[in-house]
Amino acid sequence: MKSWIRGTILGDTIRLLLGSRWLSYPEDDPTFDFRQLKCASCLDEHSHRDLESGQETFRYAEKLCTATKTDESLIIDWYTPDDPENPLNWSLGRKAWVIILISVYTFIVYCGSSIFIPSYEFMMRRYSVSLEVVQLTLAIYVVEYGVGPLIFSPLSEIARIGRNPPYVLSFILFVIVSIILAVIDNFPAIVVLRFLQGFFGSPSLASGGASIQDLFSLIDAPYGFISWVTGFYCGPALGPLLAAYAVTSDWRWPLWEIVLMGAPLLLVIVCLLPETSHETILLRRAQRLRRFHPAVLAPAETKRLDFKAILIDALIKPIEIAVKDPAIAYMCVYSALVYAIYYSFFEAFPIAYSGIYQMPQTTLSLIYLSLIVGCALAAVLYAAYLKYIFIPRCHNGNPSQEDRLIPALVAVWLLTAGLFMFAWAARRSVHWIVPTIGIAIYSGSSFVVFQAIIVYVPLSYPRYVASLYAASDFTRSIIAAGFVMFARYMYLDLGIGKGVTVLAGLSVGGIFGMIFIYLYGAKLRACSKFAVGD
Repeated sequence: MKSWIRGTILGDTIRLLLGSRWLSYPEDDPTFDFRQLKCASCLDEHSHRDLESGQETFRYAEKLCTATKTDESLIIDWYTPDDPENPLNWSLGRKAWVIILISVYTFIVYCGSSIFIPSYEFMMRRYSVSLEVVQLTLAIYVVEYGVGPLIFSPLSEIARIGRNPPYVLSFILFVIVSIILAVIDNFPAIVVLRFLQGFFGSPSLASGGASIQDLFSLIDAPYGFISWVTGFYCGPALGPLLAAYAVTSDWRWPLWEIVLMGAPLLLVIVCLLPETSHETILLRRAQRLRRFHPAVLAPAETKRLDFKAILIDALIKPIEIAVKDPAIAYMCVYSALVYAIYYSFFEAFPIAYSGIYQMPQTTLSLIYLSLIVGCALAAVLYAAYLKYIFIPRCHNGNPSQEDRLIPALVAVWLLTAGLFMFAWAARRSVHWIVPTIGIAIYSGSSFVVFQAIIVYVPLSYPRYVASLYAASDFTRSIIAAGFVMFARYMYLDLGIGKGVTVLAGLSVGGIFGMIFIYLYGAKLRACSKFAVGD
């Protein structure tokens, strides 16, 4: 248990207040042999404390470089290839725990976007405002959890900050804003608080993928992404379902549900979410070692902290890459379209199922489960593909980066087919289950598309991965917010059949784009100054 608390916000606070004898590290032991750091390529027996079991173990470092001399400084690194402080070497249980926390965190933030929807009618009567005005509470939330990553992503890459402080500090503010939102009785204030709620919830979207990358090799990382993508994909779908039954008692209950989910998770994150940033962990190790050698430095301390460069990477670089690199431009635009269509369902479902099939509000909310069913089935199939096809291929050879897009080549066709199925089957003469199956097909297919994109981007553009994730989040959020505001009128004017057919037609372009990237992605990367080769 000691090793699980050490490195968390709670663990760091305990050590700060009570001293280094609490939750101690190997470097805190007076008998710790610092001489091993000065041996760059020799055989040196040394001991360290196994952080997972708490037992004293002995290992041999065979021609292992744990430190590098630079002038008068000593740049430290991991002690051994299986150094237990390296997140890549953590036990599977500890890695799974981190992924679960990040995924639940992400789920709550995304759930907070749509959980407001069943309260629309009550708010319109309470504050005498139109539906368009009430829809701002959803649109502005979606915009802000796209803007937040532009700020929080670069911060989490700074070694002196790391992943955890942005998570914890912003989530504290998220919970506080959620509590105020649940009790305030003023519509303009509600809109402002939704703005802040979306912004402070965004670090899970900004750094969640980076935290997972900290834990896994490039081959195994897709397993971790499955859980994270499931969190941000199922959150908006479950929001209306959670709220539909609560709103009948009090329209504010959905707002309290966010507090009831967020507050307990906040306590768990503070106590049991360890720091995963490699640079931050090594920086803290160097700080502990300086009592032995004042010249010890972490790799991050050899880099000049340039806030201008950080600002450029955060705000300018994503736009520059998206404009100059066709592959990234396609990934951003297509994923934004797919996600915007997802959010347009919040306007399409009431028209289709309440209008055409005469379903009450509580029954209508169950239709959103089709999105979750499709996502769950796709997650199982994608995991099976990784285990039995892709990862064995990686061990037997060196697949190209475009090979990671193979599942998406199938998914883009099914995605469009699911939309057409929903569009053409949503009529009184066809049972409601048929268009609902189309929704599930769309959901599962779009899940696979997101998985492929999330895995492909960091491999091809590792230097700018945080900025690119932020750019993708921003593009998705802006377009999704726009769809929230106009989709209802498109569906009312054109009808569900023609309206969804228009969106399905737009998605056809994504099919050819994915095929083009698969066939010519390597050539595009060879011409790009931002990408790396295979």
